[in-house]
Amino acid sequence: MRNPLADKVVEIKPSGIRKFFDIVSEMKDAISLGVGEPDFDTPWHVRAEGIMSLEKGKTFYTSNSGLMELRKEICNYIKRTQNITYDPAKEVLITVGGSEAIDIGLRAMLNPGDEVLIPQPSYVSYEPCTVLAGGVPVIINLKAENEFRLTAKELEEAITDKTKVLILPYPNNPTGAIMEKSDLEAIAEVIIKHDIFVMSDEIYAELSYKGDHVSIASLPGMQERTILINGFSKAYAMTGWRLGYACGPRVILEQMTKIHQFAIMCAPTTSQYAAIDALRNGDEDVKMMREEYNRRRRYLMHTFKEMGLECFEPYGAFYVFPCIKEFGMTSDEFATRFLEEEKVAAVPGTAFGDSGEGFLRISYAYSLENLKVAMGRMQHFVEKLRKEQAKEQ
Repeated sequence: MRNPLADKVVEIKPSGIRKFFDIVSEMKDAISLGVGEPDFDTPWHVRAEGIMSLEKGKTFYTSNSGLMELRKEICNYIKRTQNITYDPAKEVLITVGGSEAIDIGLRAMLNPGDEVLIPQPSYVSYEPCTVLAGGVPVIINLKAENEFRLTAKELEEAITDKTKVLILPYPNNPTGAIMEKSDLEAIAEVIIKHDIFVMSDEIYAELSYKGDHVSIASLPGMQERTILINGFSKAYAMTGWRLGYACGPRVILEQMTKIHQFAIMCAPTTSQYAAIDALRNGDEDVKMMREEYNRRRRYLMHTFKEMGLECFEPYGAFYVFPCIKEFGMTSDEFATRFLEEEKVAAVPGTAFGDSGEGFLRISYAYSLENLKVAMGRMQHFVEKLRKEQAKEQ
């Protein structure tokens, strides 16, 4: 029988995030610090709007681009937070999570052989989505000494005559790194100089702890060459509602909508009605969750300092990225032993690219009580490893 599978799909590695959580789900008294999912319930008024839409029988397809009412609210939100103006009829597309927007955005923009610059460590979907779209991933290995920010020099060195798209993943998963306005201005100059496009994944935009998030699309000359991607999963604790959006130039959005039309039809109708309420009435909920995440972030940074574990201070998302190089183990070895011996699951940094070697991703989208128990176990584990090293010397 002939091979039924596509080579490029077979060659893609499964997500490195899931392995540890398949194990931890069967392990008694284990604590997982790995999944990037808020521990808060979706705010009640948002859920109520979704319930009301069902009770009213609003279970039909929406337009391919999504409810106009929702697209207008997204435009209002971006205008008040970033001072960017989009046309809700032609420059906004509602997608099934931000992940779909990444996928169809790359498929709409890439011809075979076009290069996509992907700063790493970063979200696991960028590289496989590039391959599936016929593009060539070009990895930019970010450095801890730069707080995992992308520099203009690193960008310039990676660009070739085949470069078409830069993926800009900030605030960053897994590092928690951010790009401030001055950082973005420096790389915007390079982008315009080389006439390339940007896919700016801003799903953690509301979770910034060092001033307000700045979108690269808000800078002069950048809106017309940027696909801005965001959604409702992280800021509004709406992961299971599967709702995201893309904003950008009409010429690109039209083609993204065409792919979305044939592959998806439309995003979930109930979720769209709930999202309208989230944008209109959810600011206080977001503020409350952000303040709680920040409290947990500060606790973890203080705890790492006490246990002598090196970790640069992240100012975005809900992740910390401590360095575990002192123990002479790979990230995978450290995470495996940590899980087996202390029953705490964290993600090896290498799940997010080779430059994540020597680091561990820990999510603080968990209660402070759980974090305290987990950090107690980590303290014990680190002390044990240091004693083992002392004996070997």
